[in-house]
Amino acid sequence: MLARMLLITATALGSMALPACAQTGDAGRETDASRVARMIGHGDSWATDFSKISVRPEEIVSGGPPKDGIPAIDAPKFEAAETANRWLADREPVLVVEHGGVVKGYPLQILIWHEIVNDEVGGRPLTATFCPLCNTALVFERRLGDRILDFGTTGRLRHSDLIMYDRQTETWWQQASGEAIVGEWVGTLLDYYPANTLSWERARSLYPQIRVLSRDTGYDRAYGRNPYTGYDTGAGPIGAFFTGEPDPRYPAMERVVGVQIGGGWAVAFSELEAARVVNAETDGVAFVVLWAPGAASALDQGSIPDGRDVGQSATYRRALGDRTLTFEWTDGAFRDRETGSSWDLAGRSVAGPLEGERLEAVPHGNHFWFAWITFKTESEIWLPDR
Repeated sequence: MLARMLLITATALGSMALPACAQTGDAGRETDASRVARMIGHGDSWATDFSKISVRPEEIVSGGPPKDGIPAIDAPKFEAAETANRWLADREPVLVVEHGGVVKGYPLQILIWHEIVNDEVGGRPLTATFCPLCNTALVFERRLGDRILDFGTTGRLRHSDLIMYDRQTETWWQQASGEAIVGEWVGTLLDYYPANTLSWERARSLYPQIRVLSRDTGYDRAYGRNPYTGYDTGAGPIGAFFTGEPDPRYPAMERVVGVQIGGGWAVAFSELEAARVVNAETDGVAFVVLWAPGAASALDQGSIPDGRDVGQSATYRRALGDRTLTFEWTDGAFRDRETGSSWDLAGRSVAGPLEGERLEAVPHGNHFWFAWITFKTESEIWLPDR
C-alpha cells in the first residue's frame, strides 16, 4: 500500500527520470566525473561539479520525482494566526522559527508537499526543510560566506534522506546532516538554526504574533492530507531508499530528539514521555530537553489532524548568567530546582523569581531513530537510570 502510494505521489509530481548518457574523456573512455554524473544524474540537466564527491555514488538513489519535481517554495506568503485558524487544526505540527522579534510557522501539512521553503526571518536568510521519510524538520542558515543560497530538491535520496541542491553552484547537500556531498562546496556544513516543531495550539499560545506560511503557494496540492499514510507505524524505512541495517537499540521508526551539539546527543520520545524533562551535558554544554503531549504525527493517518499524539519537544541551554539550572516536571509545570521558577516550551520563565528570563535555544530535530543514528553514528544516547 505504501509503495503504491509513493509511486502515485512520484507520478503526480513528475515523471520518472531516464538514465543519462555517459560522457567520455579525450581518450574515449568515461571520466570519473562523467561516470558519477551518469550514475546519479538520471537524465536531469546539472551544472554540478561531479568530480567532487564525498560519498559512494551507489548510495544516492532516485526518489521518483526529477530535479525540482517536488517544488521548493521561493516566494512564501504568510498570514496571521486568526486566518490560519480556519484551516489549521489544534494538534497539527508546525515548525516554529524565531529571530529578531519575528516568529514564523511552517505547517508540516505544507512542508510535506514541498520539503523546502527559502525564506528570511527577521532579516535573517533561512531555509525551512522537511524530509518526510526521516521526519527531519530542520532549519538552516542560507548565508554561506558572501553568498546567500537558494535550495531546491534534487529528486534523490541517500539513506532515505532528502538531498537538496543550491541553485548558485548546484552543489548537492544532505538534509539530515547539512553537509555538502557532491559539487563545489563538498565537505562544507550548513549552520543549523534553532527551531521547534510544536502543535498549532501550543504555537499560537506561545507566540500570538506568529505569521503562518500560507497555503497560497502557487501550486495545487492536497494540503492537510498525508501522502505517506501509515509510514511511521511501519516496521522501518522503505527498502528501496534505505539499504542499511537499522541500529537495534530502538525501533527504526521511534522518534528521537537529536541535539546538534558536538558529535550529537539523542533521547527517545518513549523515554521523554515518561520523564517529561531530561537534563544533560555533552561537549561541555549543559542543556535541557522538554517534552509535552498534544502534537499529531504528520505521517500517520491520511488526514494529518487525525494522526496519533506523538508529542512535541524543545531544547535549551541550562546556563543562565553565572548559574546552571536543573529542570524538572512538577505540579503540572516545568520548574527549575534552584529557584522554583516556572518555564514554558518557548524557554521563557513565566512565574517565580526568574520571571521574564529566557533560555538560549539549541538546534535539534525530532528524527526517526534510523535516520538520526545513520548520520550521527557517534551520537551519545540518553538512557534513564533503571
